[in-house]
Amino acid sequence: MGPASQPRNGRSTRLLLPTLRHYQPAWLGADVLAGLTLVAIALPEQMATSRLAGLPPAVGLYAFLAGSVTFALLGRSARLSVGADSTIAPVMAAGVAALGVTGTAAYGQRVSYLALMVGVLVVVVGLLRLGWIAEFLSRPVITGILGGIAVQIFVRQLPAVLGLAGGGSTTVGRLRVVAGHLGDVNGWAVVIAAGVFAVVLGAETVDRRIPGALIGLVGSIVVATAFDLKAHGVALIGAIHGGLPSFGLPSASWPDGRRLVGPALTVTFLCLAQTAATISGSSDAGSSVEDFDRDLLAVGVGSLVAGLSGSFAVNTSPPRSEIVAASGGRSQASGLVAAAVVLLVMLAATGLLQDLPEATLGAILVFVATRLFRIGELRSIGRFDRVEFGLAVVTLLAVAVVGIEQGVAIAMLLSLADRTWRTARPRDAVLGRVPGTDHWIPSDVGPATEHVPGVVVYLVYGPLWYGNADYIAERLRHLVAAVADAEPVRGLVLDADAMSDIDYTGARTLGALADELRRQGVAVAIARSSHLVHHDLKHSGVLRDIGAERLFATVEDAVAALARRP
Repeated sequence: MGPASQPRNGRSTRLLLPTLRHYQPAWLGADVLAGLTLVAIALPEQMATSRLAGLPPAVGLYAFLAGSVTFALLGRSARLSVGADSTIAPVMAAGVAALGVTGTAAYGQRVSYLALMVGVLVVVVGLLRLGWIAEFLSRPVITGILGGIAVQIFVRQLPAVLGLAGGGSTTVGRLRVVAGHLGDVNGWAVVIAAGVFAVVLGAETVDRRIPGALIGLVGSIVVATAFDLKAHGVALIGAIHGGLPSFGLPSASWPDGRRLVGPALTVTFLCLAQTAATISGSSDAGSSVEDFDRDLLAVGVGSLVAGLSGSFAVNTSPPRSEIVAASGGRSQASGLVAAAVVLLVMLAATGLLQDLPEATLGAILVFVATRLFRIGELRSIGRFDRVEFGLAVVTLLAVAVVGIEQGVAIAMLLSLADRTWRTARPRDAVLGRVPGTDHWIPSDVGPATEHVPGVVVYLVYGPLWYGNADYIAERLRHLVAAVADAEPVRGLVLDADAMSDIDYTGARTLGALADELRRQGVAVAIARSSHLVHHDLKHSGVLRDIGAERLFATVEDAVAALARRP
């Protein structure tokens, strides 16, 4: 083998199975155990999530196979679990439901087509290293989005856990249908759902590695068979089509594709945000930006494979990833073990699932909804800031009542509007000197401060730009006028230590204010400016107007110079 071929070989090794490149035999036992624990959690969860997307249970298992195998081949995070996800499943269901009746062949084709669109978008984001887009949703807004999705999941599963037929196309409409048929509630279905929910909750309370969902699934099948619950009106999922999925391009028209752009963008954005959140909260949190983009690429390819296999888009799962880590998983071999077990179930054991009550899957999804609705986080946000709490609540209500796609759009606009408003009305402070020192601090906090007669010292926390230039100029006029009522004002010191930059409008406004104050006999000086602010002052002409000698390294130097003015 020649030297020229070695780099190519090394690169191909890095591209495939990156978490297995330096695999150690001692890891095998831990990975097998983690994989078996993962599949015990994932098997019922993936089937339930498939129902959430309006598809047969087997489709969710195909999504898990596609996500797990693809991520094991391409992903760099050792413990991330990828598959069907309850966060994005309702978005896909709502987006495609507008084009066709749920449960039809055309509906399934369009869901798979949407998966391909999402896959392409996530792959492009990974290739172009655009993962930073996920940062455009703040933590309170993400909490609101998840809470709204939780409400939608809960309302969608009410008919299943109550043994009702269901109906309605909106959250309010579904609640009205349920309320109108409360007299038809099936007691057996309620008992099954309540029992499964209690088992799942109890298992998680004791140890998250206990497969409560699997225990509930098996137990409900035993009960349904022993008591012939089908004869008592309990809906069962019936025969599950097993075997391997058939691969091919899903059929959808060009107009369908155009109408699915909105849902595709929404699902893509949620995939980015959830992947970033999952990695930051996992033991792989030390991964680089390059690793994150590579993981996004792997998730996107997983959606492509899922779409070609007739399934729906995949996403990273925080709970399942935590299970892998808690079970001692060391690499993506755990995901491959779980995928192998799911494949065996699809090939040989789907007949065992035909007596599974739909109430069981509904209860599992209701439990998932309780984990998405983060009450503790909402309380923490409320204690921190009422405005951000309001953003979270408005987002939650918008997603729950109006729709997920529209709610996410509203959330993005509200986030940007809130941040723009805060930057347009930045916090500021009048500084005073700590007696006996040359330290200048905000005069309304900490120890008592003194001021130098005739000099106003002002600090603004933020950039000076077109959105806040007039506001800051007016604040300075009022401050100078307030001091002038008590004593003559010689100078104004602008402490630029917390100022990141100045745009052209901000510079011209500052220059005009300096000229206005100079005519009143008030000199303007600037202290502690960074090289970036200095650059902006110089190239805008403001530094020439106020004089280069009025630029100081410290507030104390600036105050001393202005205080000496006659």
